[in-house]
Formats: sequence, structure tokens, C-alpha cells
Amino acid sequence: MYWFFVILAFLLAGIKTQKPKKYQKVSVIIPAYNEEETVAKVVEVISKVSFVDEIIVVNDGSSDNTAEEAMKAGARVITHEVNKGKGEALNTGYREAECDIIAFIDADIYNLTSAKVESMIKPILEGKTDITKTKFSRASGRVTELTAKPLLNFFFPEISFEQPLSGQFAARKEVLKKINFESDYGVDVGIVIDADVLGISIMEVDIGAIEHDMSPLSDLNLMANEVVRTIIGRANKYGRVVMIDDIGYDIRMAIVGLSLTILGLFTIFFVKFVPLAIGVIISILGIIIAIYYIIKVIVKSIDMFRKTPRGNLLRSFIKIHFPMIISIIVLLLMISTFIGAAHFEHGVLSIEPNSRNLIIYADDSLRDNAISVRGPYTVDTAIENESNEIRMPAEAMMTLGVKANDTIQLDADNVYLINNTRDGEQDTLRLPIEVKKLLDVEDGDVIQNSRLKDVFEGALMTHSHEVNNTTVVEKFIITSRDKHSANFELILDNESIINSSGIFKNNESYDVSVNGVVVDSFVYKTNLTEKFKYGDHKFKVVFTDTNSTSIKLFTRQNQDTFLDFDF
Repeated sequence: MYWFFVILAFLLAGIKTQKPKKYQKVSVIIPAYNEEETVAKVVEVISKVSFVDEIIVVNDGSSDNTAEEAMKAGARVITHEVNKGKGEALNTGYREAECDIIAFIDADIYNLTSAKVESMIKPILEGKTDITKTKFSRASGRVTELTAKPLLNFFFPEISFEQPLSGQFAARKEVLKKINFESDYGVDVGIVIDADVLGISIMEVDIGAIEHDMSPLSDLNLMANEVVRTIIGRANKYGRVVMIDDIGYDIRMAIVGLSLTILGLFTIFFVKFVPLAIGVIISILGIIIAIYYIIKVIVKSIDMFRKTPRGNLLRSFIKIHFPMIISIIVLLLMISTFIGAAHFEHGVLSIEPNSRNLIIYADDSLRDNAISVRGPYTVDTAIENESNEIRMPAEAMMTLGVKANDTIQLDADNVYLINNTRDGEQDTLRLPIEVKKLLDVEDGDVIQNSRLKDVFEGALMTHSHEVNNTTVVEKFIITSRDKHSANFELILDNESIINSSGIFKNNESYDVSVNGVVVDSFVYKTNLTEKFKYGDHKFKVVFTDTNSTSIKLFTRQNQDTFLDFDF
């Protein structure tokens, strides 16, 4: 039986016991100056929160019964003999509190509830953040909207709290050791800025609506002055004035240089009426200015990083430098395009940039994409054993109105299968040698998307539709000029199976065949509806005139069938 106890002992030893969480003591500091009417109610509400261990009211030189009311309500009271300001009151409470987590709550809140207090402190107890600051609905906020937010957005753009001057916040006591407490109304925004710059996590929590005394205009003036002084002081301390003023000027000049470089390159390659020398001079001048000021920005930025705490400085740094970064990226993309278009042959360097074609269809024709970017395409020789295939980029197929496995006929004898490009060759047009001769192109030629219709002019295309075990082939010839077109809807046995479009000529005859045998001929007229039968099948082709153009000229009676059905 002893073996049973041995196994049991091993099992018990293998069970990992979870280390109990360390108890976190919570203190609440209430700065109060002549708040005898509300301080007791605030203390009573806070005392109902189960995890609050200590309530300290700092009586900041009050001349009324604030201290007595607070003591009656059960708070520990610390008194300043004279009024020292909110910041000093908070600092006094912070120094005296024996806790792990400390919360600061104003003494003049009429509708404070336990839930509001809990929502401030719980995120810290749960390890979600180091500091919580509150946001709430109230009728004031004039200093916040007119003073604090504009200055913060200018000097500390990474700080985007709705109410940076909320007044109620909580924090781990250990992180507050890193923060400098202002002695006045600047304490709230000072804590927010210090925490952000030092990389201390802050969470803004919504505690709903609060009601408290509205400050008179004279107090708001004092508060605004103290908030401005604090933000400007922190901006100087953390190098934001240098970043925006001194470095900001260098950034603007660097952008000027980069813009001149881009302008010069654009002029060289795309503006014919401007002499080459002018474009070169503008480019060189821009390069000199850009390099000079970018070096200055880098040197000053490194120096600023050395002198200021890291924290969230990088986010603000990126935001302020963002215009210059974008300009550099644009220039690098332009240069990479020119490098990619460079050819060196027989001692001659040739740069021939080719742009893609932006296609915007403003008509009501049937298309998969109203807006697309296509081309250019580079000609190359067909790979071995594919002398009867043309590998064509998908964008080129869209332009020519075909798809993979359709065919193209360039002369009376040869028909070529259209196939997809190989992996990694999405812009390569692979053509058999005979096709290159017929189209008068060579390896390395770059064809703009808009030139495809010129290159393939006169080619006979067969475009297949697979619908319900039926193959429908439409045949058309590529034209080099876009012409007015019409849509047609093909209805087979009362079911619409195809919608397509192309060029039809009025009063010209067109044939429809089934399995290669012509079963219907008709003379095209605008908005024609053609009906015919074949065996048990009923056909209807509905033509609709539209405000659109096409390069697909459908084959007429003397050329080939317009449509061919294969059941």
C-alpha cells in the first residue's frame, strides 16, 4: 500500500501553487480650500469603497470649518497654516500617504459616487496602467479648450487626452517619485506631460457627469497663467521648443531643398519646354540645400535625444518630422524609378522612365473596375516550347477585353493562345519570335498601356464565356481608336447569361453560329432586339446604346461570326 502514498506525494509535489498577489494599499488625497460644505460628503463616499485604506484631507490654509468637517467624516487631516496652492497640497498628501496606490480627488464634487472612485483606481489595481486620469461631462472647461489643448497640441502633439486638466487622477506611488509636482494649478498638466515624456502608461477613464463649483473669471485667469507656465516650462525642459522652433526651421528648409530636387528631376524628364540646364541647376541646388539642412536636423535631433528622457519623445519627434520624412520618401521613390529605367550600353547611359496608366472610366459601360492603374509592359521572347502562346499581363488582358485561354489571330495562318504571365513577371509581355515580327517590337521594348491598341491593331480576338455547360465565343477586331459602342445582353432560354459591349456598325450584317453552323443573321440597328431559335433553345440578344467607347470592333458577316455557341 505504501506505493499509493509515494505516487500521491509525487502528484502533490507536481502541483504548482500560485503565488498570492501582494496586497496593494490605497490612499486617497483630497486637497481642500474652504470646502466645508462638500468635503464631508466626499469623504463619506470615498470611505464606502472597499479597497480604500486611507483618506487624507489636506486643509490648504482654509478659513472656514473644512478641517473639522473632514475629521468628523473620518478623514485624517493635514493642515497648511497658509494657502500654498493645489500642487503643494497634493505634494503634502503624497509625502504623508503610506500606500502603494494613491488617488487625488477634489473636495468640491457634489455628485461623487463610489462607482466613480472605483473606476479611477481599479485599472491600476488590475495592472492595466500606472496612472489614470479622468474625463467627465461638465459645463466648464474653458482653460482646457482655450489654453491647455492648443499648447499641448503644439508642443506635445502625441498627448491627445480629451481633458488634460481633469483634476481627478490616480497613480502608483512609485511612479510619482519620477514626477515633479507643481505647486499650483499647473500640477495636473505637469503630471500628464511628465508621465508621457517619461514613458509612464496613462489611461483616461470616463467617470460620467460631475457637479462642482464654477470658478470665477479671476480664478480662471490665474489658472490659465499657471497652466501656460507649466506647459511652456516642460516644453523648454524636454527640448520641444528647440524641436519646433530651431529644428523646425531646419526641417522646413530641408523640405524646400527636397521639393526643389523633385521639381528639377520632374522638369528634366517630363517638361519639354524648360531647358535641360535649368532642370539640372534646380536639382543640384535642391540637393545642396536638402543635404545641408538634413544634416543639421540629424545633429540637433541627436543632441536633443541625449539631453531629454526617451519615453514618448519618439512619437512626437516623428509627428513633427513627418513632412520631411514624406518628402524624402517621395524623392527616393522617384530616384528608384529612374534607376530602374536606366540602361547602359556601348558606353552610353540612357534613362527612360515609363509611367503607369491611370484608367478612369466615366461612362456607363460594363467594366470590372471603374478606376485602375495599368502598365507599362516590357516585351520579352516566349519561353521554349511556347511558340504558339502569348503570355500577357492581366492588366493588358483587361485593356484588350480578353482573358487567359482566349485566342488572338495576327495573320491568316497563325492563331495564338493567350496565357497568364509567369510568377514574378506580372509586367512582362512574352511574345513568340513570329509575333514580335508581326507587331514590329523587340525584346526590351516598353509598351505603355495606352499603346496596346496601336500595337495589336487589326488582331482578331476570340473571347470565351463559360456559362451553364455552354461555351459562348464572341469575336472582335482590335482598333487603334476608341469608338462609340453599345452593350448587348444575351438571354438563353429566358435566362440572362452574358452582358458585354463593343462596337457595332449600323446597317451592317452580323452572324450567329451554333457549333460552327450559322443559325441566324441580322442587320444591326440602334437598340435592336434580335430573337431566334435553335432546336429546343430560345435566344434573345438585346442591344442597348450607351454613352461609352470601346476598341472592340465585333466581326461582321463578311469577316467571321459575331457569336458562336458550343453546347
